[in-house]
Amino acid sequence: MSILPNILFAVLLIVGVGYFAKNVKKLIRNIKLGQDVNRSDNPSERWRNMAMIALGQSKMVKRPIAGFLHIIVYVGFVIINIEVIEIIIDGLFGTHRVLSFMGGFYDVLIGSFEVLALLVLVAVFAFWIRRNILKIQRFLNPEMKGFPKNDANYILYFEVVLMTLFLLMNAADLHLQNVDGGYGHFTQVGSFPISQFIAPIFDGMNSGTVYMIERAAWWLHIVGILIFLNYLYFSKHLHILLAFPNTYFANLNPQGQFDNLESVTNEVKLMMDPTADPFAAPANPDAVPAKFGASDVQDLNWVQLLNAYTCTECGRCTSSCPANQTGKKLSPRKIMMDTRDRLEEVGKNIDTNNGVFVPDGKSLLNDHITTEELWACTTCNACVEECPVNISPLSIIMDMRRYLVMEQSAAPMELNNMMTNIENNGAPWQYNQMDRLNWKNEN
Repeated sequence: MSILPNILFAVLLIVGVGYFAKNVKKLIRNIKLGQDVNRSDNPSERWRNMAMIALGQSKMVKRPIAGFLHIIVYVGFVIINIEVIEIIIDGLFGTHRVLSFMGGFYDVLIGSFEVLALLVLVAVFAFWIRRNILKIQRFLNPEMKGFPKNDANYILYFEVVLMTLFLLMNAADLHLQNVDGGYGHFTQVGSFPISQFIAPIFDGMNSGTVYMIERAAWWLHIVGILIFLNYLYFSKHLHILLAFPNTYFANLNPQGQFDNLESVTNEVKLMMDPTADPFAAPANPDAVPAKFGASDVQDLNWVQLLNAYTCTECGRCTSSCPANQTGKKLSPRKIMMDTRDRLEEVGKNIDTNNGVFVPDGKSLLNDHITTEELWACTTCNACVEECPVNISPLSIIMDMRRYLVMEQSAAPMELNNMMTNIENNGAPWQYNQMDRLNWKNEN
């Protein structure tokens, strides 16, 4: 028996997995461009969050229809791809259904794979209808044009092709098993509750032709899986992998609690230190002064950059945003998409310039996200609450606001008036502190 197919399979596997590993390395590098932040506290709660939210899909089912359909696709995708283990062994060593030695358990596995494949096809069809026929509003926002819109459909088509090839492969296999005496190595193994209804299409067909169809479906199935694996990096479907670390490293503080900037804290401590010399030269004259807030992706912390890559573009954040609902320009989903786009732009700059970022005259602020979007936010945390994988668009918005206020003095007039009143009067309102209690003298 020729070993050429085995060699071809090994080369295909090495190239596919190798290219994926290369992109994963690039992904990790880009995320590490962010500022350091410690997310190692309370590991038990972090593991629980990951188990409940990423694995258990607990936040997905808050919208029952989409949540139920997503669980079907999610479970089907994960469990059916267990079969990839068998495909890899068969492809490398020239065996066929090598795991069939498990007997009845193998029958249960194949049977469950087929049922799940059918359910995935039904769920994917429902998702396609929701996006392209019912045209649910959150899929129609301005940021969901071009590739972001097409990407969602590409993923659905991928799923249809992979599940169809899987069932077709099994149906041809079952037909060849039932040929008198079997055909080649196609002996009686497995349970095929769904493909048994597809197998009759091969009745009357030459066994050699059916064998070619089975082999073609087998090869296209594994090639499709490798293509899909490498498409993940460029797609919103990257959340399949990143949802787990993203939920683990999510902020555990109560919503609405913001961190103090270390750079601001150090400035305040310096001003309050009676022994400090405000005119003294800095200890390290070559050190770059700490920036207040964020104007570009390198100013954000690495968890925020992980958030950007994890975004599923589902639009739950935007559909629950009160600013967006009242016609404001803000879309929390767009904040995450813009952050990822800028991070990719910075990554490509580094690739082009031998591992060093060369200033390109662009930034996340203004070139991707406008001040109008930032100041439209009400900081209500609805987007954070709604996100099914614990992404926080609000943290990015607040860091960029901090930059506008503290580095550029570019706060809106209303906010500047309030801060002036606090500075002069000790209150947000424009009246003297001595007049605060005048209200009690009124009737």
